[in-house]
Amino acid sequence: MTVTNSASVAATPDWLGVLRRYFLFSLIGHLLWEVAHIPLYTIWTEGSAGEIVFAIVHCTGGDLMIAFSTLLLALFLFGRAEWPKQRSIPVLLAAVVMGVGYTVFSEWLNIVVREAWAYRDIMPVIPVIDAGLTPFLQWLVVPTAAYLGATSPRAWRK
Repeated sequence: MTVTNSASVAATPDWLGVLRRYFLFSLIGHLLWEVAHIPLYTIWTEGSAGEIVFAIVHCTGGDLMIAFSTLLLALFLFGRAEWPKQRSIPVLLAAVVMGVGYTVFSEWLNIVVREAWAYRDIMPVIPVIDAGLTPFLQWLVVPTAAYLGATSPRAWRK
């Protein structure tokens, strides 16, 4: 029989719970962001309602895959057994840098090379990298907010 201190159990984050919260916060954040910035893409004026809805759902799904991939890779590279109580900032920074890097690459690949989508003239573009400002900001804001919400000590207190 193992006896544990209930205070230490309550103060220990449940990894699965943290990942579930991160998924939920990411889903909500990326879905809202996709809905908000889709008018900056040509599909808004050229696509049907069904195509727009499909694009929002498709892009949100891709966002979730990127969010989880970057978080898991960051945890593998920088996380420790004490995470998120310790090593939280290096994991967050790594996940955000990887998410932003992938997004800049993906925007270039899909706009310039594949021509799979296009920006409208009203999309603010970051000079030099020619990436849209809103996708860039999305990968700074949403993963950071989702991570902070999921790893907050208040979120895993029982």
